[in-house]
Amino acid sequence: MLRKNEEGPRGGRRVVVTGIGVVAPGGIGTKQYWDLLTAGRTATRTITAFDATQFRSRVAAECDFNPVEAGLTQRQIRRWDRTTQFAYVAAREALVDSGIVGELHPERTGVMVGTACGMTISLDHEYAVVSDEGRIWQVDEAHAMPYLYDYFVPSSMAAEVAGLVGAEGPVGIVSTGCTSGIDVVTHAVDLIRDGEADVMIAGASDAAISPITVACFDAIKATTPRNDEPETASRPFDRTRNGFALGEGSAVFVLEEFGHARRRGAHVYAEIAGYASRCNAFSMTGLRPDGVELAAAITGALDLARVDRSEIDYINAHGSATKQNDLHETGAYKRSLGEHAYTTPVSSIKSMIGHSLGAICSLEVAASVLAIEHSVIPPTANLREPDPECDLDYVPLVAREQRTDVVLSVASGFGGFQSAIVLAGPGRWAA
Repeated sequence: MLRKNEEGPRGGRRVVVTGIGVVAPGGIGTKQYWDLLTAGRTATRTITAFDATQFRSRVAAECDFNPVEAGLTQRQIRRWDRTTQFAYVAAREALVDSGIVGELHPERTGVMVGTACGMTISLDHEYAVVSDEGRIWQVDEAHAMPYLYDYFVPSSMAAEVAGLVGAEGPVGIVSTGCTSGIDVVTHAVDLIRDGEADVMIAGASDAAISPITVACFDAIKATTPRNDEPETASRPFDRTRNGFALGEGSAVFVLEEFGHARRRGAHVYAEIAGYASRCNAFSMTGLRPDGVELAAAITGALDLARVDRSEIDYINAHGSATKQNDLHETGAYKRSLGEHAYTTPVSSIKSMIGHSLGAICSLEVAASVLAIEHSVIPPTANLREPDPECDLDYVPLVAREQRTDVVLSVASGFGGFQSAIVLAGPGRWAA
């Protein structure tokens, strides 16, 4: 059981979520994001960002993001890659949502941003400029824009968010592929628990729907070729699944030491109760079907949170809609949760917003926190023909109203990375 004082697991300080900001396919802002998820709508469509006719997979979940409407200046728009724009807008919303603006102490405030791909779109575009569309091997730097170096160094994104909040504490980047969105949050939690900061602005951002990214996933046939049915192309746990749909977006959180949040009367969404990561040291892209490493991460997260596996109310799955991942996850839940796995609702929001690489796990953490806040479990869209080997309760098609106090969210990434995080609602621990 979670304790009611200000001491967290293993004697560290407790950390809570007090603000959420989202930029996602289908809606800019947390409310539009949650409305899309609970309605079971899909945001996947034929790629419009560039001419994708030459590629095997031409489906993605794009953000309808207008930087001017989002309040960015012309200088910011020119200087920042789309990934940075997403992170900045999401962080700004999280700060307003938390009510902490004006109460931050710079030296006790930090920023951590996760990303898998960094500034892919701008690097792709600028290389085309300096190489004259790839025609010259020795590029002409005279045509490079002055911010090209910023695109090469993902830490520039964290620095811009730090400038937004005036953070003078720990600031940095976490890049662990598709688990980045969980790993960045848990790293920020560790910094608060260790006393390095009282407040961390933490989350992930990726905007990598570009020719080079599509080509990379085409090469290993990881993305769906269901180009004639883009709205239903992503089908996690379905017998007809054949790969994930690319996505993009950002989710950023205000994380606070519990006592700090309580003293200022902040609204608390949830506590970051436990987390763990493992690596399978097996394959860059392959997964063992028994899910032993992901199961170990889940068990480690539950142990840190001091939560019994029978207390998990909902699992927000990685659910990428690839054959091996969905089987790997199913095996991991059975191994780590035992019989409770068969009665625990599971769903994958990638069915609606695609797979935004490093950003997706922060978007999934946001969905998990909102599931606690509203007692609603978002559905797995497009799950019409369940795979008999994926034999758990995957909440098909329609959202489910259910009291949700403890949520497990998981991630699985290239390189064999496996991460799990346990979130607990105020009903479990509030003093």
